[in-house]
Amino acid sequence: MADLERFLPRYAAEPPQETAPYGRWADRLGAAFRDAVGALEPDPDEPSEADGIGDPGDLVWFPDRTWHGRTFVPATSRTSTGLEAYGFVRFIPADDDGEPRLFEAEAQVTSELAENNPDWRIDLCETVVGAWRGDGDVAAMTLVWGRPQVAGAAHALAELDGSVVDRCPVADGRFTLLAPDDYQGDTLEIVLVGADGVELARESLYEDDEDEGGAA
Repeated sequence: MADLERFLPRYAAEPPQETAPYGRWADRLGAAFRDAVGALEPDPDEPSEADGIGDPGDLVWFPDRTWHGRTFVPATSRTSTGLEAYGFVRFIPADDDGEPRLFEAEAQVTSELAENNPDWRIDLCETVVGAWRGDGDVAAMTLVWGRPQVAGAAHALAELDGSVVDRCPVADGRFTLLAPDDYQGDTLEIVLVGADGVELARESLYEDDEDEGGAA
């Protein structure tokens, strides 16, 4: 009898469906994200936030992913105090007779910037957006978005204990993944590969600060 693979939510999210937001659509998503940044309070114990969060500047949008009836569109923006705001806008996508609805946004800030960390090979942001109840454990469904810091990246992969659980083409130097993390003792690694499938970079979401890798 063949070995049975364990239950895993592989490729749980729809692949990206839309181009980068523009026009009125970008304005609508941007207003929600800016409101989320505006609601943040500076951390009194964080020296980098002594001058406040600041106002977000131009927004950088990442590929959309849809999971569990919600579409997530991640974004980043440099603020007027030199921090990087990062987060996402989520909504219920339009059906045949309606429009997108129930817009919500979440945002955080960081002082860790890619230009100050030349050793990074992937600039990553991540946040947990839900849970998946598996075989005796619960996986943290995690939205991961970022930018390669190496040349030639064609696809980003999410791996859990060596199994590819999600992938996304790198478009305009950006990617978004939505994958299970922290499941049965295993944690996610993000892998960049070239068009020939050769691995170019690998990053754990749990790297120590002194190790190579992304920020937020």
